[in-house]
Amino acid sequence: MGRSNSCSSHLLVPAILLLLHLLWISPGNASAADEHAKDFYIIYLGDGPENGDEAIKTHVNLLSSLDISLEEAQERMVYSYTKVFNAFAAKLSPDEAKKMMEMEEVLGVFRNRYRQLHTTKSWDFVGLPLTAKRHLKAERDVIIGVLDTGITPDSESFQDHGLGPPPAKWKGSCGPFKNFTGCNNKIIGAKFFKADGDLPNGEVRSPLDIDGHGTHTSSTAAGVLVANASLYGIASGTARGAVPSARVATYKVCWAKSGCADMDILAGFEAAIHDGVDIISISIGGPIADYSSDSISVGSFHAVRKGILTVASAGNDGPSSGSVTNHEPWILTVAASGIDRTFKSQIDLGNGKSISGMGISMFKPKAKSYPLVSGVDAAKTKDDKYLARYCFSDYLDRKKVKGNVMVCKMGGAGVESTIKSYGGAGAILVSDQYLDNAQIFMAPATSVNSSIGDSIYRYVNSSRSPSAVIQKTREVTIPAPFVASFSSRGPNPGSIRLLKPDIAAPGIDILAAFTLKRSLTGLDGDTQFSKFTILSGTSMSCPHAAGVAAYVKSFHPDWSPAAIKSAIITSAKPISRRVNKDAEFAYGGGQVNPRRAASPGLVYDMEDISYVQFLCGEGYNATTLAPLVGSRSINCSSIVPGIGHDSLNYPTIQLTLRTAKASTMAVFRRRVTNVGPASSVYNATVRAPKGVEITVEPMSLSFTKASQKRSFKVVVKAKQMTPGKIVSGLLVWKSQRHSVRSPIVIYSPSD
Repeated sequence: MGRSNSCSSHLLVPAILLLLHLLWISPGNASAADEHAKDFYIIYLGDGPENGDEAIKTHVNLLSSLDISLEEAQERMVYSYTKVFNAFAAKLSPDEAKKMMEMEEVLGVFRNRYRQLHTTKSWDFVGLPLTAKRHLKAERDVIIGVLDTGITPDSESFQDHGLGPPPAKWKGSCGPFKNFTGCNNKIIGAKFFKADGDLPNGEVRSPLDIDGHGTHTSSTAAGVLVANASLYGIASGTARGAVPSARVATYKVCWAKSGCADMDILAGFEAAIHDGVDIISISIGGPIADYSSDSISVGSFHAVRKGILTVASAGNDGPSSGSVTNHEPWILTVAASGIDRTFKSQIDLGNGKSISGMGISMFKPKAKSYPLVSGVDAAKTKDDKYLARYCFSDYLDRKKVKGNVMVCKMGGAGVESTIKSYGGAGAILVSDQYLDNAQIFMAPATSVNSSIGDSIYRYVNSSRSPSAVIQKTREVTIPAPFVASFSSRGPNPGSIRLLKPDIAAPGIDILAAFTLKRSLTGLDGDTQFSKFTILSGTSMSCPHAAGVAAYVKSFHPDWSPAAIKSAIITSAKPISRRVNKDAEFAYGGGQVNPRRAASPGLVYDMEDISYVQFLCGEGYNATTLAPLVGSRSINCSSIVPGIGHDSLNYPTIQLTLRTAKASTMAVFRRRVTNVGPASSVYNATVRAPKGVEITVEPMSLSFTKASQKRSFKVVVKAKQMTPGKIVSGLLVWKSQRHSVRSPIVIYSPSD
């Protein structure tokens, strides 16, 4: 999600059984204590009736077996998933949930959770200029489903000039909805999902985007060309998505302030799959308990079964180790990288020195300088000094703030709002975190790191009359790409055998469409509104990768999700490890490279059974797999085991050492499919880090026709390593026209 953004939509089952309002149980049926204890649960069942109405009836009857009436069962059930899954969501007490789990027909019962939401220059930067080759006819048939906070249908980014009717395969719908002007031939579908009935203040029960996050992500992936787009004149250029001719379907599963409910996310996935989207983009995250119960995991697994690739954000909890989320093998997991620009404001101090601060402040100073005061010196009382250093409103003396530029320790968002309301002239925020993305400020303000902050404090404390002025923000060119400090890192907490994230894409300071329904910051007193804004987060990198996936799909409509993933990963542009110490745990295969992804030469393809074999190797069994696959019939002991150390035909390789005190060896089996010239020869180039031996057999692969497959094995032997250390190897298959890169990561876990 963006630095402070996220996503949510509306499942069309018979209205008599589907309540999208907060449920009410009469006092005659339950005590107040029992009602308070009830929560929403998702109940997964086995194979059900093909008829949707019969399935709904089965769900109600099953719920009524909890010694409640059919009428109450209908009231309690908020979703009946019948199009793709056989499941339902209902309000239950913990005891009722336990009883439900004991029923023979039930495969799993999981409590509903709430998750949070995790471009003029970025497409040129990754090598997809306006002049790039396109298959426009096929691009017009690609549909990107975006699970997010909705969409702004009036945005210039979603005009449908020159687009014909939706593709014949499309089965979706679009309202009508309150306060929603409707769809067109660009936005071809719109639905919303809000089953708990708790509508946040200012929100409307429609796919309309009140937050702006969904509009931003949708336009990043597939927005049409909008000339002279900018944020108050900065980042000016032509805004566009990767596939301007592709169609967009929005599924509002996230809501301003209340986040994204699992049961709504699952409903959004079911609708998108049923409607016929080609790619799903979801910039939502949260901790994953396991692959068989997580709503995004289950939804994306059913999507891949239908030939739909899900692209998801890696999370914004970096640089902490093991923080990556959405790390399923069937998902394309996207880290956030920086492009070659940032936004800075110059701070001119009274001693003649000038320093740069990070952030977007579009205010031209009205005076040459202002008195400079630290938050500590503006405290109401001596007892307030500690918290006043953060410029928290309750601890500042208004009189000591008025007319001054304040120096404040970063302690939370909205400090500049407090300073403005107290009559201050601006705020310099001193952050202990690494500053690599530009926050938008609603009043004159900028951020500096702690070392620069210390020099400002020294100036304040050593001068009789310190002064400063914050200049209007300007655009600055910087070296790139690099991985964002906030982008979540590996190793994968879900499996020691699978490298995540998969890929990196631009996610810092991305300009894209926004809503006029909220101010740029959402803070009280902010009077800044814009049709475009600049946001940062893996929420922004995710739609970049989704757009690339759609671009590849337009050239290869029949490719599987695994083939598209492989093309994107193996064609990636390398990112320097020297400036990214977490290496592949930060950026996966590297930076997306769209045009090369459309012509990768070879792909590592996979069938659905490979994912089940992988999970069996991870220790899953018939019971734990059942909610994911929709049946208890999968028996890991009877299916053919996956080949190789990781049981996957994945385009990357990870070896996790068994112990830091001994050597480890593993054999990885891989199979590539020729998608380049019919007659091709690929030779292997191997790079092994110190202490690691990597051998490939055979070292040469010959192809005589298209779609021909060739198998090989990779043997990795690694000596003992310091706990916590990661080293990088590489396998590249090279032909005269193509270079197919596969990172090989060797990792020694911390004790």
